[in-house]
Amino acid sequence: MSKVTLTIDDQEITAREGEKLLWVALENDIYIPHLCAIKELSRPAASCRLCFVEVEGISQPITSCTLPVKDGLKVKTRSKSVDRLVKTAFELLLSDHHLNCKECAAKEYCTLLKIAKERGVKLKRERFPALERNLPVDNSCENITFDRNKCVLCGQCVWVDRHEVKAGILNFSRRGLSRMVTTFQDMELAEFECNQCSRCVEVCPVGALTVK
Repeated sequence: MSKVTLTIDDQEITAREGEKLLWVALENDIYIPHLCAIKELSRPAASCRLCFVEVEGISQPITSCTLPVKDGLKVKTRSKSVDRLVKTAFELLLSDHHLNCKECAAKEYCTLLKIAKERGVKLKRERFPALERNLPVDNSCENITFDRNKCVLCGQCVWVDRHEVKAGILNFSRRGLSRMVTTFQDMELAEFECNQCSRCVEVCPVGALTVK
C-alpha cells in the first residue's frame, strides 16, 4: 500500500493510502471524538455521529471513520459546523444514558467524560429530555455487571464477543428508540456459557459493562 501525505489541523502527516482518517489522526495524537469506530471493520457503522471533520473541497462535514485518506487531503477537526454536529450527537447520547457519574465504576476512564472535557460540552441534559427506560441491571454473573441503562449502542462489546471471544452471547435487538444490546430473549448473562473473561468490560467505553 502506497504512502500519501495529508494535512490535519495544519499538521503534515504521512499515512497509508486508503486508511481511515480517524485512525490516522489518533495514531498522530490528534483526538477526534468517537465511540462506535472499530478499526477492523471495512465498512464502519458511523452510528455515534461524533467523529465529524471538515474536509477541503467537501461542502458538508463528514465522518472521519468512513473517510479513506488520499494524497493532498486537507482536514480540520474543529469548525463551527463540526462542533455543532458533535455537540448535538453528544446531547442525544446523554438523553438515553443513565447519568450517575459520581457513583459510576467507569468514571476514571469514561469516554463521555473525555469528550465533554475535550470539546468543552456539558455532561448534562439541556435540549433533549431523558428517555427513562428503567431496564433491569443484570448482576447474575459472579464478576460482571451489565447495566443496559448506560449503554450507548457503540457495539464494541458485540464485536469482541462475536469476533474475538467467539461466544455469540451479545447482539443488537429491536429498532428505533427501543434498540439495545442484549442477549437472546433478554436472558441473564449467567444463563449462557460466559467464561467471564471481561473482554466486553475492557472495550465498553461508558461503564455499561463493569467488573464487580
